[in-house]
Amino acid sequence: MTGPRVKSYFIDYSMKRVMLDEFLANYFKDAGYAGVELYKTPTGYRVVIYAEYPGRIIGRRGSVIRKLTTVFQTRFGLENTDITVSSVPDPDLNARVVAFRIVRALEKEIPYRRVALAMLRRVMEAGAVGAEIIISGKLRSERARYEKLKAGRIYKAGEVVEYMVDRAVGKALLKRGVYGIEVVIVKPNVRPPDYIEIKNVKPEDLETLKPQGSEESSVGGEEVNEA
Repeated sequence: MTGPRVKSYFIDYSMKRVMLDEFLANYFKDAGYAGVELYKTPTGYRVVIYAEYPGRIIGRRGSVIRKLTTVFQTRFGLENTDITVSSVPDPDLNARVVAFRIVRALEKEIPYRRVALAMLRRVMEAGAVGAEIIISGKLRSERARYEKLKAGRIYKAGEVVEYMVDRAVGKALLKRGVYGIEVVIVKPNVRPPDYIEIKNVKPEDLETLKPQGSEESSVGGEEVNEA
């Protein structure tokens, strides 16, 4: 393919994936929707959906999957779609899963501070380097405000954000209005650029750390004093 055609292909592919992600996040937040992957195959498309509760997306005997296949074809133009639903490997470390957990809890009229503290503690116990939860809306009065809770180390800028930080946003519709939820999780088992490792050195290893020529200089000093 030529340059303009390649550019148009990738733009069209990215737009389809974004629209697909927004559609699934809107309809399957109760299933703990976590993300989607879209692949182009020689015969059509392959869609991989990740969720905390895959059974809610599959439906009884695959009824929901069949409906999704029809919607993907008519609304998004995905012909011959093969849909696979998988569970999330680490749901407590997935920002979108945690955000939708908070949304479901708030819609059940559970106090927002209790929900945020419980989720923050759960994320940190799962091994996260850091976590931040922001809930905004009419929390206590008619005037909108926000509540921010965080623990551990949070990265806000730099290259490290691209491969260590997972961020997601959710919305909860309550009697007071719409609450916005933002979740930021710093993934574990990834070495950041500012990582410093301190090694324990044994006393017998200190001899190897002495600079060369230290003994000669000390001996020479003794000879000068004797003279």
